[in-house]
Amino acid sequence: MPTVLITGANRGIGLSLARRYTARGDRVIAACRQSSPELEATGAQVEAGVDVTDGKALAALAGRLGDTRIDTLVCNAGILGREALDALDEDAFERMRRQFEVNAIGPLRTVHALQGWLGEGAKVGIVTSRMGSVADNTSGGRYGYRASKAAVNAIGKSLAVDLEKRGIAVVLLHPGYVATEMVGGTGDIQPDDAAAQLVQRMDELTLDRTGTFVHANGQPLPW
Repeated sequence: MPTVLITGANRGIGLSLARRYTARGDRVIAACRQSSPELEATGAQVEAGVDVTDGKALAALAGRLGDTRIDTLVCNAGILGREALDALDEDAFERMRRQFEVNAIGPLRTVHALQGWLGEGAKVGIVTSRMGSVADNTSGGRYGYRASKAAVNAIGKSLAVDLEKRGIAVVLLHPGYVATEMVGGTGDIQPDDAAAQLVQRMDELTLDRTGTFVHANGQPLPW
């Protein structure tokens, strides 16, 4: 039975991923800061108290895994800010800093903490956003979110290079504009549909495709 570990699994895309992976018979380890009734209902192994910005919390999670081998790691935890140029007060800069910690450094902390549980043939998916694409930015704004996602794209590419020698593939995944709580329920795709596409991309991932930045529908995206 393959083992899948998902961060930010208590709601939104992460919850839908947990549902989909458990429904098909995979063992799911659902890491989150705080669980939810919906997550508990999936039957996943819930690991609450896991903040991806907290190295001690991630080390404790790793310690609880024992000799578990992670076949698929999905770094999904993320937050969104809406900073505009004419409203960059100190609170806005603090929100930007927090987005970097969660969206960019968080996945790196997670992979670093769990790398000993990733063996040859394992896969790492980092849920990013096309808003982190420099080439695709035509509307400006959202300084913290855009920059943190551009940063995690660079981090993911470096992870792909560094982990390739161990036979571990890494992909950067844009889920689409998903109707989650993070965006106030707006969006043009539902979390379950986005999760289905993300799972398909992870299933298809091989070392030949490591280090790529793709839409959940399979379309390559510009950096």
